[in-house]
Amino acid sequence: MNLAFRLARREMRSGLGGFRLFIACLGLGVAAIAAILSFSRAVEEGLRADAREILSGDIAISLLYREATPDQIDYMRSRGELVRWIDSRAMARPVKPDGRATLVQLKAVERGYPLYGSIELKDGMTLADALAEKNGVWGAVVEESALQRMNMALGERVKVGDVTVEVRGIIVREPDRGLNAFASLGPRLMIPYDAVSASGLVQPGSLLNFEYRLRLPPGVSDVAVIEGLKNKFPNAGWRVRGLAEAGGGIRFWLDRLTQFIGLIGLSSLLVGGVGVGNAISSFLAGRLRTIATLKCLGAPERLVFSTYLIQLSALALVGVVAGLVVGAGLPFVAQSVIADVLPVRARVALYAWPLTIAAIFGLLVSLLFALMPLLRARRVSAATLMRGAVVQGGRLVWRDALLIGAVALALAGFTIFTADSRRIAGWFVLGAIGAFIAFPLLARLLMLAAARAGKPRLAGLRLALANLHRPGAPTPIVMLSLGLGLTVLVATALIEGNLREQITKRIPSDAPAFFFVDIQSTQMPAFEKAIAAIPGAGHVDKVPSLRGRISKIGGKPVNEVAVPSDARWAIDGDRGVTYSATPPEGSRIVAGEWWPADYRGPEQLISFDEALAKAFGLGLGDTITVNVLGRDIDARITSLRRIEWTTLAINFVFVYSPGLLDKAPHTFLATVKATPEAEDAIFKTVTDQFPNVTVVRIRDAIETAASVLGNIGLASRVIGFLSILAGVLVLAGAMLATQQRRVHEAVVMKVLGATRARIAGIFAWEFAALGLATALAALGVGTLGAYLVVRRLMGLDWTFLPTVAVAVAVGAMGLTLAFGLAGTLAALRQRPLALLRNE
Repeated sequence: MNLAFRLARREMRSGLGGFRLFIACLGLGVAAIAAILSFSRAVEEGLRADAREILSGDIAISLLYREATPDQIDYMRSRGELVRWIDSRAMARPVKPDGRATLVQLKAVERGYPLYGSIELKDGMTLADALAEKNGVWGAVVEESALQRMNMALGERVKVGDVTVEVRGIIVREPDRGLNAFASLGPRLMIPYDAVSASGLVQPGSLLNFEYRLRLPPGVSDVAVIEGLKNKFPNAGWRVRGLAEAGGGIRFWLDRLTQFIGLIGLSSLLVGGVGVGNAISSFLAGRLRTIATLKCLGAPERLVFSTYLIQLSALALVGVVAGLVVGAGLPFVAQSVIADVLPVRARVALYAWPLTIAAIFGLLVSLLFALMPLLRARRVSAATLMRGAVVQGGRLVWRDALLIGAVALALAGFTIFTADSRRIAGWFVLGAIGAFIAFPLLARLLMLAAARAGKPRLAGLRLALANLHRPGAPTPIVMLSLGLGLTVLVATALIEGNLREQITKRIPSDAPAFFFVDIQSTQMPAFEKAIAAIPGAGHVDKVPSLRGRISKIGGKPVNEVAVPSDARWAIDGDRGVTYSATPPEGSRIVAGEWWPADYRGPEQLISFDEALAKAFGLGLGDTITVNVLGRDIDARITSLRRIEWTTLAINFVFVYSPGLLDKAPHTFLATVKATPEAEDAIFKTVTDQFPNVTVVRIRDAIETAASVLGNIGLASRVIGFLSILAGVLVLAGAMLATQQRRVHEAVVMKVLGATRARIAGIFAWEFAALGLATALAALGVGTLGAYLVVRRLMGLDWTFLPTVAVAVAVGAMGLTLAFGLAGTLAALRQRPLALLRNE
């Protein structure tokens, strides 16, 4: 090893010539992974540091539809400082004539809110002063977008339900809003708790969230108090959370985004690994005489292998360190750019574990792609090297293949081990293996097709086809390097495009114009009459609505059931429930039968969503228990439905048989179809005559969802372009590796009388065909990957987007032509005499 180190050190005195692409490819992938994991960790640390602010207390207690009883409130007050508020959607109507009514996320807070942190207002006013009653009028604070939507200014008044409030402040930061800011259909409007009693919004069955927060004395454990609450009031039907569950929704989406974008970053590293292999092959090809000399002087294979492995390891360390430096710095840049968009204050710093993971990935990838050319080179005899054979001509023995397989297995295992979702990571590993098999195989098929294409009359095309399949052709390496990057971009573009298609373009032409929420039973006749009087308004479709929380699955408490991560949304919050004598529109029964229309039996029956039942492990005849209005309701599953959510008909995961829920206090949901001319009249009529009813314009809801999806899609596209950048670097390396061959060919053709234009045309045909074949291959593999994600993982309908296909084909041909012709121009400038003398 001492000799190997000495030889490696002496060879490296010549500098990094030829290895800049090696370092760039490796550093790019490492930087992407380091940046993604570091920023995710920064957000996680922000969640942990601000847990009390995010939760707005040490313990959070939530009730739907109803307030806590006096006994429950007294018990809470005995455990610590208590503050409460009401959260709901509502319509805000400016008092002035030219104001515009708008949907807001209403929050009616008690004095003392928040227990931790503070509401930051734009003018520096305190929340207590802004909300205080002055001259008989309560105050309110809003997000700035609310003023824009309502065409209002500070100091003007707005009606919420039946109460009038004066807008006195603009919210800059609300510490406990978190991810709800993204889930809301309207901006925040905050009023005093005492004002909501005069609003008329608090009615039986109204969709109101009653929130209670406890600040515990120093040294008191939130876990112990939560256990006490559950033991004291076992049937309360409330949701109780401690500090460990603060930001649960944020963590869920953060994990998913980190997983998704992190896998794209790893893809770019794997693409860069191909460049590493190219650079090493070129490097060893330039060391033929040195290796031959060492072998002729008696150097064993192990010395040759160790010498160059040491050199490559040192260069890999340079690339990894460079990537870590860039990756560690990127979160600081991102923090300054997107800090206002984040639902939590990220604690950006240098975190060892994310950087360690990125470094291990970089070293494993560089080792994996370095082993094959190194092992092949050491097996080539000295005599063969002296004759100038290509380094790759050496064959791998079974022991070498096992070593490479072990490194590949270690990389796959590390990918799965460090992933939040082992299932998704496992599919990624299988997809990566498939891509590394598919692209070389497709390249061989292209070479075979070029060899059997005959002899076109056009001489340039004939020579270009020959160049695609001749010995040493760059076809396999170009298709693999550029194809992998294009595949990632195609897949991410198609996945995002399909999600956007689900939200925007697949909305049926006869979709309702409005959703109406919280229509009281006593208001329903007057509501229907008011809508019927508006020209252009359609029939009112109404459905009774309640909210409930799943408490037992198959007779077992939910905390004892292993629910898959993609179905936990159903147990992490309240779900809408309804009852019906007939099957709802927009769904079809796929198993079991619907109950008779006149069924009022003693046993409660339920129709359940097919996909959710499968995730829960439930089938026909099984039971599910939902807590509605504080009462556990056991029901037997008699049918499973497949729901078509894109019809925008009112649909529920849970549909009960009549006989029990119809006696409980409840409100109605309703939809109305209308002509575009009638929409404004409907909106004004409902907001004026029924101030407690929440109006959701479908068009606005779609735009909000599309905006959130667009932000997520932008992040994935930015990371996806890293894969393309890595592919471009690898493509450049592949072209440089074949530069000497192109120079030789250009000189020979010049000697035979070919003009520069003719030579450039031959190479242009070759690179255009190669780029088009690569684009088609990437399009096929990327489309297959996107289809499996959309259909299998997301369970959504699939649409092929031809614009993506055209963009990828044109882009791939453009890239291949640009890099190929750039090298060709250098070859065309070569004077024949110097080369012919050497020959």
